[in-house]
Amino acid sequence: MAEYIYEGLFILNSNRYGRDPEGVAGAIQSLIEKQEGTVLVSRLWEERRLAYPIDGQRKGTYWLTYFRMDGEKMADLNQQANRNDDLLRHLVIRIDPRISDTLISHAQQTVRQSSPAAPEKSSGPPQVEKEKAKEKDVEDVSVATVEAE
Repeated sequence: MAEYIYEGLFILNSNRYGRDPEGVAGAIQSLIEKQEGTVLVSRLWEERRLAYPIDGQRKGTYWLTYFRMDGEKMADLNQQANRNDDLLRHLVIRIDPRISDTLISHAQQTVRQSSPAAPEKSSGPPQVEKEKAKEKDVEDVSVATVEAE
């Protein structure tokens, strides 16, 4: 029994994820735990338009997961993932142990930064904040243009 660290990218059905994000994302963790694996980091990556329709879906929600599991159980995990209607596609790769710590710590930092538990302090209504952000972007571009000349 050799345990390895894996990276799994799961494309979720966006409609189902939109209705029940915790349930659909929790299904990934459940699949891994049923195979006696341990989830190290699990997070939303992005939602995007698919290159081609999958099961009639044009959008997919990409979910990134790092987990530790016995390599012999990978076939069972793939089989169970293929049976799950919430998962459109998935890809699992074994991570080289030399880079696993770096990848996992980066994913954990990204989860902490995007976590709703630590919202940024706002100095005004959302529309005012958006306008300030746009003005800042314009200032950054104009500074970069002046420096480039």
